[in-house]
Amino acid sequence: MVDVRTASVPAGAPATGLEVLSLSDLRAHRPEHAFGRPLRMPCHVLMLFTVGHGRHTMDFVAYDCRPSTLLWGRPGQVHQFTGQPGLDANLLLFTPELVPPPAATADRLRALLHDPFAPANWLPTGEDEEAIITEFTQLATDHERCAAGDGVPAELLHHQLAVLLVRIAALTGPAPQVPDRLVTRLHEELAASMAATRRVEDYADRLGVSVRTLTRACLVATGRSAKQVIDDRVTLEARRLLACSDEPVAAVGRQLGFAEPTNFGRFFVRETGLTPGEFRTSLTGTHCENAVVAG
Repeated sequence: MVDVRTASVPAGAPATGLEVLSLSDLRAHRPEHAFGRPLRMPCHVLMLFTVGHGRHTMDFVAYDCRPSTLLWGRPGQVHQFTGQPGLDANLLLFTPELVPPPAATADRLRALLHDPFAPANWLPTGEDEEAIITEFTQLATDHERCAAGDGVPAELLHHQLAVLLVRIAALTGPAPQVPDRLVTRLHEELAASMAATRRVEDYADRLGVSVRTLTRACLVATGRSAKQVIDDRVTLEARRLLACSDEPVAAVGRQLGFAEPTNFGRFFVRETGLTPGEFRTSLTGTHCENAVVAG
């Protein structure tokens, strides 16, 4: 069970690994002064908006939301659950343990699960919209029955979740090509090693390809060089840490492999146009003032 109200997975909680609630439920259980503050979630967060128009911010990108908008936040991403009047959504939270292993996952779904820069928002229509709404509704119903001990096994919920994820993956179009898969592997390696190195050569060695091959794959898949992809990922992690912790800037820099605070500061200014302190100050309101708006 995931407790979004504390952004944690309580010890000894039921082993379904799932939580279902609404945005209005979440709003009612979080203190008003903290509701819009950055919250780093340890789990996957699927949001299907049901009522109203507004925005939701994930990893400092503000997404326009209306009924049937679908957002997918991955573990470690930063959310700002703002209290916009009339805006509501169904939330489905699930732990990484419920995700099928990479070897058993189709390429499209594997990219959505493991790439921090993978698509995060959709507006399904027609039969896709109806099917996703139906999956959400059935999961919510069976989750409530499972929690009440009404004969619904947790395994059923897990299978229903897998069906929903495959449906969402189908919205993204063709399966990723070889360059995309290599970039996904780069992101996975970065998640484990970015504090140790930011050198393209080191990541090319770990992935078993040449620097030229890795750079070409990044350019084809993202329009960015391998070095830029690495720096983008480090910058994203820096923003997450600055937003969701009270650690001194120097300590944040050390976590990311910067031995000297001045080097971290220069890197952050170069990548964002703000000092680390200015970035933190920009997040003190209920909205992420420096967020990019997804188009």
